[in-house]
Amino acid sequence: MNMWWFAAGLVALVIGANTLVRGASKLALSFGISPLVVGLTIVAFGTSAPEMAVSTGAVLNGQTDIAVGNVVGSNIFNVLFILGASALIAPLLVHVQLIRQEVPIMLGASLLLVALGLDGRIDWWEGAFLLVLMVAYTVFLVVQSRRESAAAAAEFEAELPPAAPGAWDAHWSAQAALILVGLVLLVLGSDWLVMASVAFAKSLGVSDLVIGLTIVAAGTSMPEVATSLTAALKGERDIAVGNVVGSNTFNILGCIGLAGAVSGGAGLPLAPSLLSFDLWVMLAVALACLPVFLSGREIARWEGAVFLGYYVAYTAYLVLSAQAHDALPAFSAVMMGFVVPLTVVTLVAVLLKPQARPGGGA
Repeated sequence: MNMWWFAAGLVALVIGANTLVRGASKLALSFGISPLVVGLTIVAFGTSAPEMAVSTGAVLNGQTDIAVGNVVGSNIFNVLFILGASALIAPLLVHVQLIRQEVPIMLGASLLLVALGLDGRIDWWEGAFLLVLMVAYTVFLVVQSRRESAAAAAEFEAELPPAAPGAWDAHWSAQAALILVGLVLLVLGSDWLVMASVAFAKSLGVSDLVIGLTIVAAGTSMPEVATSLTAALKGERDIAVGNVVGSNTFNILGCIGLAGAVSGGAGLPLAPSLLSFDLWVMLAVALACLPVFLSGREIARWEGAVFLGYYVAYTAYLVLSAQAHDALPAFSAVMMGFVVPLTVVTLVAVLLKPQARPGGGA
């Protein structure tokens, strides 16, 4: 029964996010807001809406480990799994703006979350501060979009066409109804997903945190999976990368921010294992983007394979650790003594080697 509730919650989250984005996008376009601004704001919020709904719902239901684990796990999943899988489809071009602006902002948000969490909690006012930063970041993107090239504007116009005259969703009332339906599905989906996840954790004998870091994180990242893999298959390889980087920033500022803000005086406690391991993995994954992105301004297939391999290793570590398995010490020794150092040396060598710049990467 719990599997059905989990599946129903996941479907409701995905459909709810898509419905919310469709309604909000068309309503904004009806009021004359440019497709570029809509793409940078509403669509970006939409892909992070499942994480925001689940984290907020988990806090309101008292499952704070799922709330934080969902965001941290989603950010790790986004980079290692989604970029890894997308790069295996086709080497991903990295726009120069991502290297100069978006990745440093994502890194800054990750560092800020680690700094705020060092005392073992995210207080309500710290959550509110993260929300203010998210609003400031969104305003910055809107202001910056006015200087974007005509080609970038045309790309968003092709992806976000306004409602056709006479279509059923051309009137603002239908668009508002889509927004309402999307919000209802997000709320219901988050409740079902959290309820089923807690039941999974109890039946498997693992913590809410591990479930949040793995199953819930992967589930709420489905909109990002669909967007990035579709973009890679269509050849829009810079969108595949930009979607992941932007989503990670919104997850930290928006999802943790809102979850912390609604936590009240009790704040949002962080589990000791999260502070000692998972937050640092999230930060290391964000840092790994820079050398990978800078090496020829693309993510090659072999780098995508490395990302995927590390996600499998991270998930295996969580499972072995949760079960206190006898193989955990040997697994950790191999990863820290051989695999990680070899990867670092390889990335440094690739970064220092002169690279030919891809033609479409700037």
